[in-house]
Amino acid sequence: MPVADENLLDSFWAVARRLRHLSRDALAPWDVAPSQSRALGMLRRHGQLRLGELSERLHIVPRSATEVVDGLQERGWCVRQPDPADRRATVVTLTDAGRELSEAIRAAQLEQADKFFAVLTHEERAELAATLGRLLRAEEGASLTFDRASEDRGQ
Repeated sequence: MPVADENLLDSFWAVARRLRHLSRDALAPWDVAPSQSRALGMLRRHGQLRLGELSERLHIVPRSATEVVDGLQERGWCVRQPDPADRRATVVTLTDAGRELSEAIRAAQLEQADKFFAVLTHEERAELAATLGRLLRAEEGASLTFDRASEDRGQ
């Protein structure tokens, strides 16, 4: 591996670790796990979701999504209801308390991110966001290609 790529990789992982720590710090006042925070955010952005949709959007297996939703429901942050379009399916919706919590968490995370990225100019932030978005889109395209190839082989 070229030294420049190795330095890039090391720097990337160091930044990712730091952001994970900052995110955990932002969640501490509410005693919310990162997986629960991600689910709250997804439900805040999309309204109600079927459990299967939630697991797909969070990139977790359905059983894990069920466990996350169980934890949220036990704390009164979401409810499960029959899907009006398909009574066999269940949709998950935030309660008012869950929506308020999700908004408070998002505000705390944005505040942490603003402090972390304060060393960058507005233009540098925009460029970084564009570059990371490009990497994600390229990776998602590769994943889709791999998934389709696996389906073609019957895997």
